[in-house]
Amino acid sequence: MARSDVTTVEDYLAGLPRERCEVVAIVRDAINRQLPPGYEERMNWGMISWEVPLSRYPETYNRQPLSFVALAAQKNHYALYLMCVYADSPVEAELRRAYADAGKKLDLGKSCLRFKRLEDLLLDEVVRIVAATPVETHIARHEAGRVRN
Repeated sequence: MARSDVTTVEDYLAGLPRERCEVVAIVRDAINRQLPPGYEERMNWGMISWEVPLSRYPETYNRQPLSFVALAAQKNHYALYLMCVYADSPVEAELRRAYADAGKKLDLGKSCLRFKRLEDLLLDEVVRIVAATPVETHIARHEAGRVRN
């Protein structure tokens, strides 16, 4: 993974080659336009991250804000980490169906959607999923998936 040690999104974008910066900026702007209230954008884990702030949900297992979506320009691809897909299998099924209907190849791990070109990404579908996941829903899904002793 191409990891960045910068502390601001602006510095992250400035450190990317022009073409890669343009792709990341387009995806970032689309997410920011539809991001439900309550999430915060910042740099975390070496990438652009949208998170539930600790002031809203402080009881995380790793003492880090609860991750919602993250975006990175990796060495050979771009990566969108969609925790809202990972935490909800019906949402994952919707995403898979949208890619199949569009005739596009979906490269999806547990939460990581990889794409090599902007044209490979169903950006409208990703943004729709992000917009449809308020903070309260994301927290509830997270808590439902936690194993408690």
